[in-house]
Amino acid sequence: MFSPERNFIDWKLSGFGETSAILFKAVESTHSYTKQKASAGEIQPGALVVADSQSAGRGRHERTWASPEGKNLYFNILIPLDGIPLSRTPQITQIAALTFAEIFRDLKPSFFTPCSSEPLQNRDHVTVKWPNDILFGKSKFCGILAEIVYTPGARPALNMGVGINVNSDPEEYEFLGRAVTTLKAIAGRPINREKLLQALVGNLERAIGQFKAFGITLWIEAWRKMDKFIGARGTIIVNNNCTDKNRDGGEGVQKKTGRIIDMQPDGSLLFKTDDGETLTVYSADLEI
Repeated sequence: MFSPERNFIDWKLSGFGETSAILFKAVESTHSYTKQKASAGEIQPGALVVADSQSAGRGRHERTWASPEGKNLYFNILIPLDGIPLSRTPQITQIAALTFAEIFRDLKPSFFTPCSSEPLQNRDHVTVKWPNDILFGKSKFCGILAEIVYTPGARPALNMGVGINVNSDPEEYEFLGRAVTTLKAIAGRPINREKLLQALVGNLERAIGQFKAFGITLWIEAWRKMDKFIGARGTIIVNNNCTDKNRDGGEGVQKKTGRIIDMQPDGSLLFKTDDGETLTVYSADLEI
C-alpha cells in the first residue's frame, strides 16, 4: 500500500463485477473506444477502459482535456443500466462526482508515494460544482461526461468517461485559459494512481448498487452541504454547440445570472434569475 507506483502495464484493475480492465499505454480517447466497442458488442457492461495517455481527450461539449502520459487518470466505465430507468441516468454522473469527491477529501496515506501520515490539506475545499465537476476552491481537477450507448440486442448502458489531473502540475494547463489544478498540487506530493483508481471504481460500484435500491435521495443532502452551493450566486450557461472557443458567447448561447435556491429531489437545480424568474435546470454549465 505504501510502495511507489508500479509501471502502468502492471496495474491490477477490474471493472464492475470483477470484469477485466482494458489498459492502453496510448489511445486517442477512452470514451470513443468504449462507445465503439460497446456498440459492436465487443465489450460488455461493467467493462473498465484505462489509458496512460490520450491524443484526443475531450470533456463535456467537446472541450479539450489535456492528457499527458504517465501522470493522470483517464478512464471509462461502461455502467450497466439494468433496473435503472433511462430518465434517471443523468443522476448517475452526479452520484459518481459526489462519490469521488468523498474519496478525494479522505485520501489516506496509502495513496501517497512516498508514504505520509498527513491527510489531504484543506479537505473541505474539495467540492462538486453542479452537475458533476470536481473542484478545489474554484480550480477544476476532475471532469465527468457520459452518454447512453446501445449494445447488441438494444440493451442500454452508460458510457461514463472520467479525467482526473493527478500527478501533473497546474502550470501544464495554462494554455486552456481556465482555472485548473491537480491532486499532487493539492496534497503536496505524488499519488499512487493505481490504488486511487481501484478505490474510485470499487466505491462507485457500491454507490450504483445503492442508487438502484434507493434512488438519488441518499445524495441530495450531500449536495446541499457542499461549500458555496445553496444560496450562492452563479451563472447558468446553456450552449449546445459549446467548444473551447465559443463557450461564453456565440449563436445559441443562453446565459442567466442569479442565485442557487436548492437541489431538487430529482437532482435538478432550482435557480432564481436576477429578473425574478425561477428555473428548474436539468442540464447546463454552472459558473459560481
